[in-house]
Amino acid sequence: MRSTHSRRPLAGAAVTVLALLAAGLPATAAGADDDKDDKRSDPSRFHHQKIKWSKCEGMEMPEDLRCGKVTVPLDYSRPGAGTLDLAVARIRGTGDPRGSLLLNFGGPGGPGVPELAYSGEDFMDLTKGYDLVSFDPRGVGRSSPVSCGDGTDTALEATDDGDDANDPRTALRQLRRAAAACEKNSGPVLPHIGTRNAARDLDVLRAALGDKKLNYLGFSYGTRLGAVYAAQFPDKVGRMVLDGVDTLTEPLTEQGLVGAAGQQTALEDYLDACTEELTCPFGQDSRSAREQVVALVESLDEYPVPSDFGQDFTGQHLVGAIGHALYSEQMWPLLTQALNMLVHDGDTRGVMALTGGGFAPTITPYRVSGPIRTSAPYRSLVPARPHEPPEPTPSGTPTPHAGLVDAEKIPPDNYPAALMAINCADDPDRPTAARITDDLEELRAAYEDASPVFGPYRLTQVLMCYGRPAGTDFVREEVRDLDTPKVLLVGTRGDPATPYRWTVETAKRLGSSAVVLDNKGTGHTGYGSSKCVHTKVDDFLLFGTLPDDGSSCGADD
Repeated sequence: MRSTHSRRPLAGAAVTVLALLAAGLPATAAGADDDKDDKRSDPSRFHHQKIKWSKCEGMEMPEDLRCGKVTVPLDYSRPGAGTLDLAVARIRGTGDPRGSLLLNFGGPGGPGVPELAYSGEDFMDLTKGYDLVSFDPRGVGRSSPVSCGDGTDTALEATDDGDDANDPRTALRQLRRAAAACEKNSGPVLPHIGTRNAARDLDVLRAALGDKKLNYLGFSYGTRLGAVYAAQFPDKVGRMVLDGVDTLTEPLTEQGLVGAAGQQTALEDYLDACTEELTCPFGQDSRSAREQVVALVESLDEYPVPSDFGQDFTGQHLVGAIGHALYSEQMWPLLTQALNMLVHDGDTRGVMALTGGGFAPTITPYRVSGPIRTSAPYRSLVPARPHEPPEPTPSGTPTPHAGLVDAEKIPPDNYPAALMAINCADDPDRPTAARITDDLEELRAAYEDASPVFGPYRLTQVLMCYGRPAGTDFVREEVRDLDTPKVLLVGTRGDPATPYRWTVETAKRLGSSAVVLDNKGTGHTGYGSSKCVHTKVDDFLLFGTLPDDGSSCGADD
């Protein structure tokens, strides 16, 4: 899961979607006539397809990576009512692999194809027994990506419609507009997004690969996807590892608070280390450094910096980039370098590179409280040079079948739009109008108390579920007491995104199938940072050797 300020938005603060680089590319459904075709209405037909592999298109794609597609129903309750294609990638195993290992790197909203392309070498030991396979889940990346548009569908100023900036009803109107914009720009895939359908897609992919059982390694949000798959297809579970275990029970409101507090702790740990070095852009006093980070976010929200992508870089973009870099101490030197470029030169390229070299627009709290206090040192971040936005990307022409989207046509807001859509679809709770009207100030205070930097960012993601259809209660109610082979759960004590207690709670819900490995280190997930975890996971996936339930890996292992 990758989610994604002593600023004081008032209780009537609304939220909006940032202006984006390009128009969304809506997915399209087949015509209603398909329901008359018995063959098309037979769901088993999707399990009999074969993947045609070919060289992957894109910059710097590894030579050993091959790409393909898998066709799945848009709506599993009406399998003849339209289809969509999922982008899939594979690295062939060496020797005589026992089948495929499906990888999900987290999110929700994270595409698997580019992740496998850029980090596949971290899993090369597993090619001794498996072909490595990943995919872009529905609504993500090249698989009918969802979008909330270019910002023109949602009013950016509360006063545009004569709204009272201090009236909580302003927030409700802005939230409704945002939900409507996401629906308009995402197309027919939006009502069918979510982990339950992604798990059904995963089973189609398993069959298309020719595997009788699903062998799976999921990180962060990928643990939720793996658990939901196991609950729906218990007889198809092979060797499954869930690393950085997500919660299955806590509502989004509580998840957001936990995430904000965890990221704040990680930020403070980073700043303690940063201020011990002369290269730290915030000086050598950690308390002052924390205050300067808050001021920097505030300054960029009021005075955004033009980026090489034409989109203004705001404080909320910075919050998202910092949050990504805090997942691993290995990224701290890069974060320091990127912040120096930003603070001293107004250069956003370093912080944008922290999120994978691209520009990942985020969702930002709407500000109605007037001018923000801005610390003088950061006023110089606003460059005098003019910039021109790029031409918007044209939307695709609707067709009866949603094929793969070219990488360059993926809406630049796809990650945050998909993250919101999937989280909202997985949660039956909705922030009601009454709660937003009566309790927003209390919620805001709780989130800012959890983190003055990440709190408003996280709260906005929760509020964006308002105005959307109710989500499923399947994850919360049905994913329990698995009747599957043993599943290995890895929990890291110092994980800033998925606290260790979620591993313990999820293990209890999953029942006797769950085996817990306690990683006493830090960072988000354990496989990439702990040699001990890496070895134990590989031993299980390759040889079926499970560690004892409750065994541990030391912080320095």
